[in-house]
Amino acid sequence: MTSIPIHSLHMMAAITLILVIGTLVYLYLSRRNPTKDYHELKLRIRSWWWMIGIVFVVLYLPTQYTLIFVAFLSFMALKEFLSIVPTRMTDRRVIFWAYLSIPFQYYWLSIGWYGMYIIFIPVYMFLYLPMVAVLIGDTKGFIRSAGIIHWALMLTVFCVSHMAYLLVLPSKNPEAGSMGMLLFLLVFTQFNDVCQYVWGKSFGKHKIVPKVSPNKTWEGFIGGAATIIVTSYFVAPYLTPLTSVQGLVAGMIIAFSGFIGDLVISSVKRDLQIKDTSQFIPGHGGILDRIDSLMFTAPLFFHYIYYLYY
Repeated sequence: MTSIPIHSLHMMAAITLILVIGTLVYLYLSRRNPTKDYHELKLRIRSWWWMIGIVFVVLYLPTQYTLIFVAFLSFMALKEFLSIVPTRMTDRRVIFWAYLSIPFQYYWLSIGWYGMYIIFIPVYMFLYLPMVAVLIGDTKGFIRSAGIIHWALMLTVFCVSHMAYLLVLPSKNPEAGSMGMLLFLLVFTQFNDVCQYVWGKSFGKHKIVPKVSPNKTWEGFIGGAATIIVTSYFVAPYLTPLTSVQGLVAGMIIAFSGFIGDLVISSVKRDLQIKDTSQFIPGHGGILDRIDSLMFTAPLFFHYIYYLYY
């Protein structure tokens, strides 16, 4: 089992406390207003307990098992993505190789081979998958299919795998460990979504891109981003090797990229005319609905830290 560094343990305790408070608030509201429907809130809170419980257990396991779990998450996300986008019958062999790239990608990061890890999907798979498609001989819809499959692979495997790589990096903050960097990324990515939602609901008037996401407002984005940036100034040195000033930049990266990630997946769903990518997570939708921001924050946060300290 992995020994959890004290600062990471404190963050996990804080997350649990927040979830307990959220549960108590739900119980209070449901009893105070028994005629009001809180079923959706109940499903969301229950799913959060399951998700956080699974994450904590996985982080407690030896690192190799954590990497396997994240690889499985990539597999499920890629499967979900390919289930909602249009693909051709002749793409089955191409999709098979796309799935097969997952264990290779996670193997490169597990042994710390950064050079191969960083080019395997963006270069080798980018060139190899169209080659497989060409040899099949079906040219109808070729460009669209090649773009969809490789973009799906980049988002769900390449981008997501960066959060696993954080665990492989040598710890520069012994009291938080490498786990602290991953917790910082996960917590602040989700916290960013919550802050922008709360600020938008409270003060939102000016919509940013109403055709993509009508509920996204400038007030929500600016208020949420400011909250994330200020909070990361204090929390980043506690969980990561970053200084307070560097933490400000990390907060900016997460606030902006998380917002864009949310909008991009919203665009995908509007294009496909669906509300959620699936119903895999009760109250939350699909895996892509839950990790939409993370697919954008993970690689940018990783390379920011990697550039500064590795």
